[in-house]
Amino acid sequence: MPAMRSNFQTIDEYIGTFPKNVQAILQNLRRTISKAAPEAEEKISYQIPTFSLHGNLVHFAAWKNHIGFYPGSKAGEAFKKELSRYGTAKGSVKFPLERPLPLQLITRIVKYRVRQNLEKERARAKKK
Repeated sequence: MPAMRSNFQTIDEYIGTFPKNVQAILQNLRRTISKAAPEAEEKISYQIPTFSLHGNLVHFAAWKNHIGFYPGSKAGEAFKKELSRYGTAKGSVKFPLERPLPLQLITRIVKYRVRQNLEKERARAKKK
């Protein structure tokens, strides 16, 4: 069930292309990410919703049977045990649509990604 359009400008446009029940899940995920990373900016990258703070933090997308959550490979490794109940691949997680999102786990992953990006930014600033 990926969105059919491929020229989204905003996350609202992206979410608006899905059925109401999926829109509610996506908005809940969006709020959870926003709370965990209040300084992050919303944008569309790779034609999917993205949160950015000194680089991309996380992406997410809706599919026919799952919500794809893309925190990157290091986050996937750091939370490997907790994510083992979900379908995973390098840097991605599949949360089944018929099950509630693990919002506390998502919050922890997003905060981990914020720390990663802030540490990278500090290291870059020191080099200058």
